Amino acid sequence: MKTQEKIFTGMKLPGIPMLILHVLFVVAITVFFIWLANAKVSSVVLASLIIGIVLLIILYFISWAGFMQIEPNEARVMTFFGKYHGTVKENGYFWVNPFYAKKRLTLRARNLDAEPIKVNDKKGNPILIGQMLVWRVVDTYKASFDIDNMAKAVPQASVGAVDNVNEKMKAYEFFVKVQSDAALRYVAGMYAYDDSGNEKEALTLRSGGEEINDILETQLNERLAIAGIEVVEARVNYLAYAPEIAAVMLRRQQADAIISAREKIVDGAVGMVKHALEKLSEEKVVELDDEKKAAMVSNLLVVLCSDEHAQPVVNTGTLYN
Repeated sequence: MKTQEKIFTGMKLPGIPMLILHVLFVVAITVFFIWLANAKVSSVVLASLIIGIVLLIILYFISWAGFMQIEPNEARVMTFFGKYHGTVKENGYFWVNPFYAKKRLTLRARNLDAEPIKVNDKKGNPILIGQMLVWRVVDTYKASFDIDNMAKAVPQASVGAVDNVNEKMKAYEFFVKVQSDAALRYVAGMYAYDDSGNEKEALTLRSGGEEINDILETQLNERLAIAGIEVVEARVNYLAYAPEIAAVMLRRQQADAIISAREKIVDGAVGMVKHALEKLSEEKVVELDDEKKAAMVSNLLVVLCSDEHAQPVVNTGTLYN
């Protein structure tokens, strides 16, 4: 997206020399009044001098509004009677035309730890999902003129108060919070919470990890670009089923875990039985017919797959009795 932000190219003088010049002006005015008190001049000249001095003093006090201090990761948006003239991001102490409006913005990163919200996943299951993101202002023009940064900044009684960057940032935080909720709901609705039954999802909220975080970050940047805000990092920091279905889903997860464990046990038992039969056959320890092999396989599987310890029965007769 194109930006209209530009670097301020107007007159910008070092602040310290201008501060010294203001002090010298006060000294000069004091010396002038002392001289004027002792000088003998006509009333017309005296009146002209006094008017000139009064005008200079008025300009002197107005010129104090031209001083500005910019700290690291701060910016000043310069407007002249409503017209945008650029942004100053250079750190230091400066003096500019006092009739410029110097709107202060901070470019420092900020955190948003959003409370978990209830949404429906791809399969319609209600879930609770929360997010944490780090954001900052990168386009001062959009942040200043493309969104209303006073809607949630200050109460109506103090709208005309002095420009307060903290109040402005609260308005941006509100904007980020609303848009982040919308992005989170959109991402949560695109994917299922987890695989269910035989339905295998390519990507789920639970197993997606960094991929889900990247999708969320992309959605946030698309929504916040209009305000000149960049999301540095975004990630899902809370994920759970909603309380009304949590117990049912927990039992389903437990059943899935039991089935998976049983499948692994059976696979291992079959491999052990196969290995035992092959070893007996290779080393010719004992010759077993198909009936005895079947009985042996049955007994070994019972022993290996049983939940409880098997109780052996010792056969004191022959293999066939």
